[in-house]
Amino acid sequence: MNKAPLSRNQKLILLIPPLWASLFDIIVTIVHQPQEYWSGKLTAANEGNPIGKFMMTNHVSGIFIISIFWLALIAVLGYYLSRMLSRIFLVFVLIVHCWAASTWISPRYGFWSVIVLMAFNSILFCWMDALVAKNHKSPIPAKHLAGTNQQS
Repeated sequence: MNKAPLSRNQKLILLIPPLWASLFDIIVTIVHQPQEYWSGKLTAANEGNPIGKFMMTNHVSGIFIISIFWLALIAVLGYYLSRMLSRIFLVFVLIVHCWAASTWISPRYGFWSVIVLMAFNSILFCWMDALVAKNHKSPIPAKHLAGTNQQS
């Protein structure tokens, strides 16, 4: 595996899939809140995440505050963690938000909508990962790697 550090652009590219999945989950959460919630009955908030639920039941802007904080935290941790920890964290975020969004989508739009969401997010992740790998140059010249048994 190539241990060379990633460039700033490569790190930013790897943030796209988890940030997209998180944003999609946030949007479907907001869109599918009951009308009573938006009318001021904060106890009508429908959210599975206990932190999000707490924020939503305390102020109508709570969902927006926690969402902005969470998106910023994903970006900061994904960018500044070590290469391996960043990949683990970003894949975790992608999986969690795909699942969370699917809990909104499946009952309303059906099974195939969830499959399309999961396929899209998987393709996006692999595409971004391949883009980074393609543009990732090892600091070790290729002639020094010839004949070695390295796996990528």
